[in-house]
Amino acid sequence: MKPFNADGSFQAPTPGAGAGLRQLALRSAAITVLSGGFGLAIQIVATAVLARLLTPRDFGLVIMVTTFSLLLVNFGLNGFTEAVVQREEIDHTLASNLFWINVGGSSLLAIAFAAAGSLLADMYHDPRVAGVAQAIAVTIFLTGLSVLHLALLKRAMRFKMVSANDMVARGISVLVSIVLGFAGWGYWALVAGAISLPASTCAGAWVLCRWTPGLPRRAPGTGPMIRFAISTYGRFTTGYFTNNLDNFLVGWRLGPTPLGFYKKAYDLFVLPSNQLSTGLTVVAVSALSRLQRDPIHYKRYFLGALGVMAFVGMGLSADLTLVGKDLILVLLGPKWGESGRIFTLFGPGIGFMLLYCTHIWLHLSIGRADRWFRWGLVDLVVTTFFLFVGLRWQAEGIAVAWVVSYWIITLPALWYAGKPVELRISSMAAVIWKYVLASLIAGYATFLITHAFPSLGVRPGSLWAFGRLVIVSFLFGTLYLGAVISLHGGFAPLNQLRRLFLEVTSRRQSSKQGLASEPLAHSFDGLQPEALAGTEFSR
Repeated sequence: MKPFNADGSFQAPTPGAGAGLRQLALRSAAITVLSGGFGLAIQIVATAVLARLLTPRDFGLVIMVTTFSLLLVNFGLNGFTEAVVQREEIDHTLASNLFWINVGGSSLLAIAFAAAGSLLADMYHDPRVAGVAQAIAVTIFLTGLSVLHLALLKRAMRFKMVSANDMVARGISVLVSIVLGFAGWGYWALVAGAISLPASTCAGAWVLCRWTPGLPRRAPGTGPMIRFAISTYGRFTTGYFTNNLDNFLVGWRLGPTPLGFYKKAYDLFVLPSNQLSTGLTVVAVSALSRLQRDPIHYKRYFLGALGVMAFVGMGLSADLTLVGKDLILVLLGPKWGESGRIFTLFGPGIGFMLLYCTHIWLHLSIGRADRWFRWGLVDLVVTTFFLFVGLRWQAEGIAVAWVVSYWIITLPALWYAGKPVELRISSMAAVIWKYVLASLIAGYATFLITHAFPSLGVRPGSLWAFGRLVIVSFLFGTLYLGAVISLHGGFAPLNQLRRLFLEVTSRRQSSKQGLASEPLAHSFDGLQPEALAGTEFSR
């Protein structure tokens, strides 16, 4: 894609003859979710293979370094990306300025992190940490080279390109780690895979986005975009400390082996969010940003999307709580049993974590990164308090602390994010509560039924664990769908998902439908009509 015309102006998305924003956004969402499914498959294969080739100590050693490096890797990636996607107009000169600012900052951070490797080694009392830090520092620079190219592709809603590039890069990274793991490289296999991921992503981004940045020069809008990016990265920073304080506490207090067990359980805990919410955030922000001047459809779209996230999230949360130990046994093998025990404590928080992520859509789509940053400070304080309290009970206490913090903070976060657009918390709670209740009913019923047949739990081994996983998940899924249908008084939620699927997969495009005549929000009509009752729509 060539993102700019000859005069330097940005080329707007071209959905095709007669296709509207709704159709384009739905297809983009479908591509993102589909690629997320492939990414999930790749990650599952990598996890299953590497967990059997390497030890929890190998994983823990690398995590000690990436706990800090990933904050710097995301410089620009979380900031300039949102600034480019959200801004109404952007040209070649402005994008070039952002490119050089981002690359310069990433280069300085990479050098600083490599130099700080010895300090990390002293803090963790492990000299191997210094060498790992120096190698991982390369990922900071490589990521910075691709930020603007990927952001321009996302702004043009070329998510098929972005997703394909991501899948190829992840496949290369996994292949490198597995090959070197078989060769006996130990934790260096993980390091090599971590470096190959941004290297492959960067190469693909430059090939797919045919844009060469010009020399930096004065351009109107550079300052505001930098301030927006700083606010966004500031919010990411607070969120990063919130999400990685646990790794530091476990590694510092308990050492690399317990950290390896804990991190594998945590990775599975956040996997639904990484595969669903993270990928859909860019699509949702792009779509909502274009509906800012249509508050009725803006709110309807968000509430419909929130309902879909609740439907999927609450079902996953209860099911994975029930089958967590068997899932870990099947994926990682018997030596990771401690991770399975920790993961069952994480399970009840998965659904609320997915819902919590949607508050980001509101902040960014209306251009209020400053409010997102301020909320991040609240999040940091609340979560830090619970994590320090939970540390008393070691890794298990940390897992419970995460779940409790999500239970407490999700609704306040949605209320605060929706306040500027007069999106009432009562409207959002009306969308969510039936799915929460359905998951509790189905989960408890499944627990009682499975414990009435003790033979399900007495046979050891991965094969029997897989059988239990399938049986319990099928039973829960059936009961959950039944509870959802009963509480909604009909098949409205299922029909909504069916309509979305048909919208996404259909290739027919009506020539009579334009951007203004068929808003994106129509895709969610009928899911939760009562959620809109009492909501005041105003500009």
